[in-house]
Amino acid sequence: MAASWRLGCDPSLLRYLLGLASRRSLRLVEGSVGFSVGRGSSWRWFHSTHWLRVDPIKILMPSLSPTMEEGNIVKWLKKEGEAVSAGDALCEIETDKAVVTLDASDDGVLAKIVVEEGTKNIRLGSLIGLMVEEGKDWKHVEIPKDVGPPPPVAKPSEPGPSPEPQIPVSVKKGQTPGTLQFRLSPAARNILEKHALDASQGTATGPRGIFTKEDALNLVKSKQTGKITESRPAPAPAPTPTASVPPQVTTGPSYPRPMIPAVSTPGQPNAVGTFTEIPASNIRRVIAKRLTESKSTIPHAYATANCDVGAVLKVRQDLVRDDIKVSVNDFIIKAAAVTLKQMPGVNVSWDGQGPKQMPSIDISVAVATDKGLITPIIKDAAAKGLQEIADSVKALSKKARDGKLLPEEYQGGSFSISNLGMFGIDEFTAVINPPQACILAVGRFRPVLKLTEDEEGNPKLQQRQLITVTMSSDSRVVDDELATKFLESFKTNLENPVRLA
Repeated sequence: MAASWRLGCDPSLLRYLLGLASRRSLRLVEGSVGFSVGRGSSWRWFHSTHWLRVDPIKILMPSLSPTMEEGNIVKWLKKEGEAVSAGDALCEIETDKAVVTLDASDDGVLAKIVVEEGTKNIRLGSLIGLMVEEGKDWKHVEIPKDVGPPPPVAKPSEPGPSPEPQIPVSVKKGQTPGTLQFRLSPAARNILEKHALDASQGTATGPRGIFTKEDALNLVKSKQTGKITESRPAPAPAPTPTASVPPQVTTGPSYPRPMIPAVSTPGQPNAVGTFTEIPASNIRRVIAKRLTESKSTIPHAYATANCDVGAVLKVRQDLVRDDIKVSVNDFIIKAAAVTLKQMPGVNVSWDGQGPKQMPSIDISVAVATDKGLITPIIKDAAAKGLQEIADSVKALSKKARDGKLLPEEYQGGSFSISNLGMFGIDEFTAVINPPQACILAVGRFRPVLKLTEDEEGNPKLQQRQLITVTMSSDSRVVDDELATKFLESFKTNLENPVRLA
């Protein structure tokens, strides 16, 4: 028997259709006959998206370096709906040091990319993507509304400085608002007050526009001959405590030089359209912040020495013949590591409370990249040979320029070396990389004629290959005496390559 079914206009049914019902009883009406459907009934043909909701795995912006506060999404390496295994690279994140790959920690499917690639200045802890477990419906994943960056740690409130009482500006004695003010010598002031005269009636001839005693006497003579009359300025009324006297803009006769030296005023910013904004990367901003903090908080001391690298160049030529490629900078790194091993008092750092002895000799080598300066680390450099140091420097420098350094490859270090010799720089001073205590600035090696003596004691000119090194040291932990002894030992080690074996 054919039957005609219709859904009754029950309010609970309408709410169910709109996704607002919560398993309430439905009433289906067939003509005048009603059927009641209880809680336990299962309707396979009728469902809501609430029943298909999947609990996602949240992908948050991680902290990839100790100084990282924000990050940029450079590129997503997986697409939405693509399967992901633990250890797979999800995306590339630009930190304050380098571009680092974020790896997945679980198996699953990348369900939602919340932050698109190219987005910058993403706070730590912010939601950047969602994953679901394998077999789950990733298309119905919803973005949680309660996920955001953690609130900043509240700093203990410090009582602000008590406001200084505002002192009203008073008019100086003997000055009338609106009149030209002169710089008077003490003798001239006494003469003018005695004869009831005003300096504006005369001409100042002293240096820097000072009204001198002679100027005052000339003014007295003019009064005695009747050329000028007695003119004492009326005293200014006493200012009220609540109102200050605004500065008066006065006009007066032009003088060959100002009566009062001009006060410099800060320049105004350039008008919009007269300059081009240069976007700063995270690396560039952190470099600017850390270098400013270093120069303003660390007491830098400098010591310079010239080293003869003639023996190093000969040894290097011999190694090249044996197909062992090393640079002069590799010898410098090795010499610094050997010297630090001999003088562990320089292999220290300052953590804000006091000095700390570093457990190993890790040399940070400055490498220039398109995004700024970064310092990959040669770990345990004193225990490495020249060939091993050379290979490490080449590999780390390439990774630094490609932005592929891992955090453990540039975080830490106990001593830094910056070499600008390849750019033709003779010598320079470098800024300390905190919390390290020292950095060695190395210039190019250059030929220098030096007066020496031959075997018979006769003077002769001999060409030497010299480099200039300047060590910047933190005076709180490495004083001038210790820095001087370090450079002496470094010079000896570098000039005698056999000591580096």
